[in-house]
Amino acid sequence: MVELTSKPLKTDTVTRSNARRRLNRLMKNRWLYLMAIPGMLYFIIFRYFPMWGLLISFQDYQPALGMLHSKWVGLKHFERFFFDASFAMLFTNTIIMAVYNLVFFFPLPIILALLLNEIRKEVFKRTIQTIVYIPHFVSWVVVVGISYMFFTTEGGIVNDVIAAMGFPKVEFLISSEWLRTMVISQVVWKETGWGTIIFLAALAGVDPQLYEAARIDGANRFRQLWHITLPAIRSVIVILFILRLGSFLDTGFEQIFLMLNSMNREVGEVFDTYVYNVGIQQGQFSYSTAVGLFKSVIGLVLVVGANRMAKKFGESGLY
Repeated sequence: MVELTSKPLKTDTVTRSNARRRLNRLMKNRWLYLMAIPGMLYFIIFRYFPMWGLLISFQDYQPALGMLHSKWVGLKHFERFFFDASFAMLFTNTIIMAVYNLVFFFPLPIILALLLNEIRKEVFKRTIQTIVYIPHFVSWVVVVGISYMFFTTEGGIVNDVIAAMGFPKVEFLISSEWLRTMVISQVVWKETGWGTIIFLAALAGVDPQLYEAARIDGANRFRQLWHITLPAIRSVIVILFILRLGSFLDTGFEQIFLMLNSMNREVGEVFDTYVYNVGIQQGQFSYSTAVGLFKSVIGLVLVVGANRMAKKFGESGLY
């Protein structure tokens, strides 16, 4: 009888001891947890709570009836979207824009960060960093406005130079051939400098003794870059690449919306602008929500697939 009663007592003692340790750890790090509360509230209120709104993609949502009383229609809106005549155009344009972003923009912050890391004079380095960070804080309205000033045929600097050289002016702003190049060029100018921040932070953690040992062994700057610098930030590159795939189909509504016109809409209309035109201007809330959910599912699949591939190649991955 003594043995039977002693085991529960011992279990209770262990449980109380574990609870006490957790409480002590919580009190020790209480300020860190308090600092995390605003971020947690942000994600709960603005990220997780709005997910309930995805239910209207399976309804014929009527604002007067609300979500609880609107009629359920299953996959009706998804079928309409997939069999719509504009689906092929939207999907093609979005994929091309996304691939352009991934191929032409994603490597540039890495290259710029590596170049900045090679600058030895801190004053010069900080000055260049400040200059390349500034465009990030310029709104897309201003960026597109600057593009119009430079590339318009009526007094644009670029076209004036082309005309002065004896060539005909180019309709950059209304040409379907130049739209994607213009969009990607704007993204590169605006966001490349800002994208270097994470990579520079990762490079700051590289042990300087590794470079000293490499120099003693006769490694030049390129060898040091290839065998020390790049391996040091490889995990950061993989994680950011996976995160980029999560927003693969998010091509940027504001920028493209401002660049679109009747002459280039055929190659510039993407899911983001289509959702605005259909959902906001025409009031088809359920249909536009179904399009947005489709984008999110594609992003989730790409993130999970890329993370698994990263694990297979020995990287830590995102999770």
